[in-house]
Amino acid sequence: MDTTYQVNGMTCGHCVNAVSTELTALPGVTDVQVDLATGRVTVTSQGPLDAAAVRAAVDEAGYDLAEA
Repeated sequence: MDTTYQVNGMTCGHCVNAVSTELTALPGVTDVQVDLATGRVTVTSQGPLDAAAVRAAVDEAGYDLAEA
């Protein structure tokens, strides 16, 4: 299952790595692809992800998850 999120504040490869690391640590996540130019983050998971957990992971990385 792929879900795309909009993450604000990413500006470089370090940003991409930080967000990817935090999201990959969530249970059920199998892949994370980040498009730095657009701020879109596509998360592949085994099932639906808890929105609060995704928001917390992005926040832990130091960025903001845009409202859907």
